[in-house]
Amino acid sequence: MHNHDHNHSQITSAPNKAFVIGIFLNLGYVVVEAVIGISTNSLALLTDAGHNLGDVAGLAISLLAFRLAKVRSSESYTYGYKKTTILAALLNAVILLVTVGVLGFEAIRRLHDPVPVQGGTIAWVAALGIAINGISAFLFFRNKDKELNARGAYLHLAADAVVSLSVVIAGVLIFYTHAYWLDPVISLVVLIVILSSTWSLLTDSFRLSVDAVPKEIDHNKIIAVIKNTNGVEDVHHVHIWAMSTMENALTAHLVLKNDLSFAEKIKIITEVKHQLLHNNIHHATLEMDISEEDCKDVDC
Repeated sequence: MHNHDHNHSQITSAPNKAFVIGIFLNLGYVVVEAVIGISTNSLALLTDAGHNLGDVAGLAISLLAFRLAKVRSSESYTYGYKKTTILAALLNAVILLVTVGVLGFEAIRRLHDPVPVQGGTIAWVAALGIAINGISAFLFFRNKDKELNARGAYLHLAADAVVSLSVVIAGVLIFYTHAYWLDPVISLVVLIVILSSTWSLLTDSFRLSVDAVPKEIDHNKIIAVIKNTNGVEDVHHVHIWAMSTMENALTAHLVLKNDLSFAEKIKIITEVKHQLLHNNIHHATLEMDISEEDCKDVDC
């Protein structure tokens, strides 16, 4: 018997307003940074603009995940469009890595041949970045302990405020010392920060795109949760994967006690699904099966 769970009630609704405001605030700041970075010839500002553009993409992907989770499935797309959130994250990581490569090459070139930049302008624009990132982070403060995407956005934006502070310090030092080599140096520091977060995004999104067990899920713990349910003797053929950046699914074969009635077995399966829901498994397909040793003799 197969039991399918399609209950979305446990999926926390998104703080949509915070994501929308955060996207527009940071997108506006990216435009300001890019325009002033080009006009003042500041690689640090252009690099930070690329960094903040990555933030905009990250916020947009999180918002997209919540919106797509509400799209109804169809005969052709029985899971809806949930998987596109993972593909979007993977694409975002690839684009950011290409950006890191291009800006990194230019930063190294400028280390050998520093270009005069306006330190005062860099400092003022970066100071604006501290305010933008601070305000954006505050939007997610109330929900940071309630919702995973909100917490990720809060931590990322708070860290970006610190990055903007480093650009401010570099701008002030350039203004007073005319040490123009600081511009590419601070650019390289920001690129390292981008590379660190982007590499994590790349590996996580790749894992999810090939249906690996999501990083936040402990495979052994899930098996223990199932086995510890009263009436379950064993579990095998356990498969766990991500349906989207928000929802995880599982299929498994359960070996239940033979002396149980059919109604009692249904009750046990319901309890297993309830326990899985509390362990970040939103969709569970469970099959009542015979023991794994008996499985060797039949196709099960």
